[in-house]
Amino acid sequence: MLRSFSIASVSLVLAGALWIGPGGAGNNAAQAQLMRGHDSSAPVDFSADRIEVQDRADRAIVSGNVHVTQGNLVLDAARMTIAYTNAGGVEIQRIDASGNVRVTRGQDRATGDVGIYDLNRRIITLLGNVHLYQGTNNLAGSRLVMDLNTGLSKVDGRAAGSGGAGGGGRVTGTFTVPKRQENAPK
Repeated sequence: MLRSFSIASVSLVLAGALWIGPGGAGNNAAQAQLMRGHDSSAPVDFSADRIEVQDRADRAIVSGNVHVTQGNLVLDAARMTIAYTNAGGVEIQRIDASGNVRVTRGQDRATGDVGIYDLNRRIITLLGNVHLYQGTNNLAGSRLVMDLNTGLSKVDGRAAGSGGAGGGGRVTGTFTVPKRQENAPK
């Protein structure tokens, strides 16, 4: 059964079960602490221009300025496919996001072309044109893996199996160094 709704006319049933919360990450990467202390039990707010619920496939497709918040974590994308199980209540398993994907927490943010949210393992992975910004520091690469349990984020120069495409196999970045006073004692 296929149903389409305008988000203005429906309160998303899945939102109550949506958890972007605390899992393990990759290796060979630059590391940063973007998600440390995220409260995965906080309520979730969800908005979009359109939702299509595909009951037989156990998924919902949400599109048009998709905006999800949980505590101080914000997820934005043009489109998300939400895979869920429905055994005695909706339980979200995975969210695939595409189109200008952005994860923000406070002043820190990460962007990419595609995002995969594994809710069972509590890992967010961004792929393609990945950028991680923390204050004036930034990293760029092809893949970012954020472990919401530990708050550890890792940026790789190449996506798995890409042979280095989309970043030359390298991570690039800029880190701000505090200025020292000229006459300060050494």
